[in-house]
Amino acid sequence: MSTYPVIIQGGMGAGVSNWRLAQSVSRLGQLGVVSGTALDQILVRRLQDGDPGGHMRRGLEAFPFPAMSERILQKYFIPGGKNERTSYRLAAAHAKDNSHETVELCIVSNFVEVWLARQGHDNPVGINYLEKIQTAHLPTIYGAMLAGVGYVLMGAGIPLKIPGVLDRFVEHQSAEYTLQVAGALEGDDTTMRFNPRDFMEHDLAPLPRPRFLAIVSSNTLATTMLKKASGKVDGLIVEMRIAGGHNAPPRGKLQLSEAGEPIYGERDAIDMAKMRELGAPFWLAGGYGHPEKLREALDQGATGVQVGTAFAFSEESGLRQDYKQALIAKAIAGEARVFTDPLASPTGFPFKVARLEGTCSEPEVYAARPRICDLGYLREPYRTPEGSIGYRCASEPRSIYLAKGGKVEDTLGRKCICNALVANIGHPQARNGQRVEKGIVTAGDELNSVTQFLTQGRSSYHVEDVIATLLGS
Repeated sequence: MSTYPVIIQGGMGAGVSNWRLAQSVSRLGQLGVVSGTALDQILVRRLQDGDPGGHMRRGLEAFPFPAMSERILQKYFIPGGKNERTSYRLAAAHAKDNSHETVELCIVSNFVEVWLARQGHDNPVGINYLEKIQTAHLPTIYGAMLAGVGYVLMGAGIPLKIPGVLDRFVEHQSAEYTLQVAGALEGDDTTMRFNPRDFMEHDLAPLPRPRFLAIVSSNTLATTMLKKASGKVDGLIVEMRIAGGHNAPPRGKLQLSEAGEPIYGERDAIDMAKMRELGAPFWLAGGYGHPEKLREALDQGATGVQVGTAFAFSEESGLRQDYKQALIAKAIAGEARVFTDPLASPTGFPFKVARLEGTCSEPEVYAARPRICDLGYLREPYRTPEGSIGYRCASEPRSIYLAKGGKVEDTLGRKCICNALVANIGHPQARNGQRVEKGIVTAGDELNSVTQFLTQGRSSYHVEDVIATLLGS
């Protein structure tokens, strides 16, 4: 990959865009991307499941600071794996001031995922982060850079300070990042700090600086990123509202359709002429998983496209096989449905949910689940009456949320996205030896179109089928 890729594989969900998927895409000359969400919890669950194939242990062995990786292995690895009815041991939830142990796990888990994705080829690999999950940004990015990550992609917020962080980590220098705290007052300490040298067991050579791609949903945000970021923004991924996962809310007052989905209007459209005028490479995302849409994007001046849903249902993705096959069967029948849920995510952002029996997309399954928040990635930091920083989630028990100053209306319809996304990839938490967490699958609006990658009589497809179809080869 001498310049920029034409196809970027989207960083979908926690562990759906895993190292196997990213490795397969990059091996074929496009940009494979691992999801950076919840990699610490995913690593410790893989270890507790016995690390089938030994891949996590290979990654741990390659980590440059062996004492650190050995501590993690000793704490979490269970030879042969735990009993499926035994609960997983959890890593600590992130906070502004993480413990030394939590920071180590963030560094190592991101290293392992990127390192594995880079094996077997010489092409770049990227990692995708959500800006709104701020409390782990600094150590996770450093861990990915230790593994030689080639691209960092970030959206779901305005990541103006990330390019400068990348610049600092090249020389293993300390970096800071401001945590957004609801109700914070002038003078409150909301700055997160991380010094790599507090964790290094020996000196290392300077690290390659990855390219930074900002994920944006408007011309205004694109312009802001290019003009005001703390360092170089190497390109933009322009995400349309039909993309899977979290979507930007409509501009202006929220209005819902008869089906209960957000209504987008002209103010939410992208002006392609203005995007071209910015002069930065850009990729179009959301509904571009078709060969004709790729050609259209190139004709509009884009460098290429980012494609998520098509790769999420390939054999190489981390989505569990039963969910994958059930939704592909629905697509073959033309019956796959995706609902843009304005309430499901505790972040308040619209979240695309694929309707699937037995998952939390179904009201009766969601209603049967006790409100539990024990992973905490989407928690909101807030200023307590005492002036410290607390954390609340609109999906936690209502009485607890209200005691933290939350509003009851913000709890209505909220779902535990964190536990559901980890359940999606085959690591559901078992509770009290009886109940097992259910998943909630996210996909783009054009889920039915994955059938274009199926050859006659087949109900599954591979990464190479997606790339060959999109490139018309």
